[in-house]
Amino acid sequence: MLAAQVRGSDLMDSPAVVKDFLRARLGSLPHEVFAVVHLNSQNRVLDYVEMFRGTVSQTSVYPREVVRDALMRNSSALVLVHNHPSGEARPSRADEHLTQTIKQAAALVDVRVLDHFIVAGDVICSMAEIGLA
Repeated sequence: MLAAQVRGSDLMDSPAVVKDFLRARLGSLPHEVFAVVHLNSQNRVLDYVEMFRGTVSQTSVYPREVVRDALMRNSSALVLVHNHPSGEARPSRADEHLTQTIKQAAALVDVRVLDHFIVAGDVICSMAEIGLA
């Protein structure tokens, strides 16, 4: 039901719905997952795609694949998402570096990265809200 609410919704007008969706989808997983929310030019959700699955403490993410998927879906903007099964919502240095790398790669093909959410159980950290995305 939450997935239906998120798809086609205006991400900027319904952050609570998006956070509820992410919390339900990733909050209790025992392993890391990196996902992308694809947005159109009006910031409406086109799709949610879980792209990479990792272990309890890390996952390998390939910026090339993120950008390729964005082009295939004709996305204008992206919201990056991953979970921390450890329960720590603060972004690591690796998270910060990955966000900047994907932002730079996506910018080359005119796709914006709006935010990077980290889900840690019931807590969700927005890297944009703390000035890191």
